[in-house]
Amino acid sequence: MEQTPTLESLQAAFDAQKAVFEMHQAMNIEVFYWWCTAIMIMIHAGFLAYEMGASRSKNALAAGIKNILALAVILPTFYLFGWWIYNAFPGGLIPSDAAGALPWAASMGPDVKDMGTGVFWGAFAMFGATTGSILSGAVIERIRVSAFLILTVFLGSVVWILAGAWGWHPDGWLLTDLGYHDVGASGVVHAVAGFFTLGVLINLGPRKGKFIDGIAQTISPHSLPMTLIGLMMIIFGFFGFLGGCIIFNGGETGWTTIYNNPTNLSAFTFNTLMGFAGGVIGCYIASRDPFWTMSGGLVGIISVAAALDMYDPALAFIIAVCMGIAAVKVAKFIEDRGIDDAVGAVAVHGFTGFVAVVLVGVFCAGTPNVGEGVPEITFMGQLIGAIVMAVTGFLPGYVISLVLKSLNALRVPEGAEDLGMDEVEILAKPYPEANVPAMKAAEVPNKLANAEPQGI
Repeated sequence: MEQTPTLESLQAAFDAQKAVFEMHQAMNIEVFYWWCTAIMIMIHAGFLAYEMGASRSKNALAAGIKNILALAVILPTFYLFGWWIYNAFPGGLIPSDAAGALPWAASMGPDVKDMGTGVFWGAFAMFGATTGSILSGAVIERIRVSAFLILTVFLGSVVWILAGAWGWHPDGWLLTDLGYHDVGASGVVHAVAGFFTLGVLINLGPRKGKFIDGIAQTISPHSLPMTLIGLMMIIFGFFGFLGGCIIFNGGETGWTTIYNNPTNLSAFTFNTLMGFAGGVIGCYIASRDPFWTMSGGLVGIISVAAALDMYDPALAFIIAVCMGIAAVKVAKFIEDRGIDDAVGAVAVHGFTGFVAVVLVGVFCAGTPNVGEGVPEITFMGQLIGAIVMAVTGFLPGYVISLVLKSLNALRVPEGAEDLGMDEVEILAKPYPEANVPAMKAAEVPNKLANAEPQGI
């Protein structure tokens, strides 16, 4: 005979079902960020192909291996101290208690009760690796691999995440004091990395032969198709990057920005795609150049990323077109100052990220932030935030590279640059068969054919 349910038994059944529901909600959150992190790896595959193609063939492998090594050195250093910096410094330069983010904390390893720390740490570590890849492209063909790795650890595991603690943390002082808004990391990732790169480039100097009598020479990519494919891979990876910028909450809260303002993936989708399209069109109008046309996709997305949650898609498109045109002009201005940015990273990431943050203050001023006592978005708040990002990136980049330069540890010797970094630092050739001469004349045109073997 079935027993009549009691109030206590019904409550117990309800509590059991609620526990199961909450567990599955936590699992859904974990899975979402797992795949965001996985997709972000495509950013690094894209940067690898992009930079290898943009290099001359004698430097292609060095450009590629730098990207692999950047990922490999940032991940453990971000585990050791990067995640702690994010949690310890939201209030400024004086650390607060963040013992739970230290590498020996229980949450920093397998813990069946914690479904969040690992995937959030992984997503933030990949953001840091992205900053290293931004630096990597600009300095190709003349920086020592060892110097690059030192710089990329500082950028990817210290500098950007300090800026992130100030401008991305829910308790970050830029938010709580100024109402700073930068949901897609235009400032905390791209502006920081771009201005850090500028500081390094000033000390690194141009590639040999880039400037003759003060006139910039074209150093063409050895494989423009590889570069274009790499850029498209980066765009694909951006969807994981931007997915990692939105908070998947359980219960009734739903999607929020990093600042806890309500939003959703639809808003991100509208403005990411419209930004991409506008940037491509803008760079094409300004340059008619395949490399810059494809780079415009990055410019467009970065230019609207700071306010993906608020822009009207038409406005996002217009901003991206204008920023695509402006980025090409800024890259030319930088080159005219004698700075050799091989892939335009300062313009694409630094300049665009800076302006993107400021534009939020132009178009979204007066928008309230969630949270008691948090100021609304203002133009001055966004301008100050953008300046903080630029200075936070530029000063460490300049100082650390200046120290390396003084130690003669920043740049490869002139002879190594002439020979090619692959021969000197990588000890391999990307296309070894191209250096093997034909042994006899061929019946078809062959510029390598010789009657007698020639020394290489």
